[in-house]
Amino acid sequence: MQLIVPKGTRIVTPTGTVGVVIHSPTDATHAYRIRFLDDSETSLKRSEFRLWRAVRNEALEAPEDIDWSQFIIFRCVVGSRAYGLDTNDSDTDRRGFYLPSADLQWSLAGVPEQLENDEEQEVYWELGKFIKLALKANPGILDCLYSPLVEHATDLAQELVSMRDLFLSKIVYQTYNGYVLSHFKRMEQDVRTTGAIKWKHPMHLIRMLLAGITIMRDRIVPVYVNEHRERLMQIRRGLMSWDEIDAWRTELHREFDDAFARTTLPERPDFERADAFLIRARRMMVAS
Repeated sequence: MQLIVPKGTRIVTPTGTVGVVIHSPTDATHAYRIRFLDDSETSLKRSEFRLWRAVRNEALEAPEDIDWSQFIIFRCVVGSRAYGLDTNDSDTDRRGFYLPSADLQWSLAGVPEQLENDEEQEVYWELGKFIKLALKANPGILDCLYSPLVEHATDLAQELVSMRDLFLSKIVYQTYNGYVLSHFKRMEQDVRTTGAIKWKHPMHLIRMLLAGITIMRDRIVPVYVNEHRERLMQIRRGLMSWDEIDAWRTELHREFDDAFARTTLPERPDFERADAFLIRARRMMVAS
């Protein structure tokens, strides 16, 4: 069903003439009355004009013929394969960041904050967006910076990875703890109502709690799960009951709270150092 365009909406005809709707029909089968800038009027059906807002937005979109992949400066494998929790059916998830030329960054169209390739399970963030997410202790971004499976990294990307500890702060506790609690509550509701969940989901939440504890204690993001692998895989295979999983989660939350109380991590990440790096990186792209 096509929605009726309201009176006062600016429109554009196929010839590029801008007008305003001065009368809307009661249904989509009848015509609209349009007034143009020279005060002339005509009647047009909905198929005979486009909304000015949509045309304007299209004009500001980035050109479709740009190969953004040429600007990728860091690519790594994350997810189950990086954690050591993969099976034969697991996808290979790749993440990273890219740094476009200054001309593209400064253009009216700007650059996309995120590049996605669903078919290849790939996601790349524009460097500024990536750094902002890292400063907020986004778990997926921190995994990316600490992944042991790096496939591509320029000198500049390696420099950022070498200073990755600047993103670790007490904010990690809030981010990880909040994410796990909210998702466990949803799954607990699913268990009560349907009795069916995807077991890899609680597995990854338990893994996140384990990672959070290590970050608080050791000031490093553990990616590969090491000695916890077999127990986590039991969850994935459905060999651990929900009550057992929840008991483990409760125990880990206590450990997480204790680690948070004792951590030597700073209250906030080093925004100034991250900002200085981003400015310098973008300046390097002026002549690119």
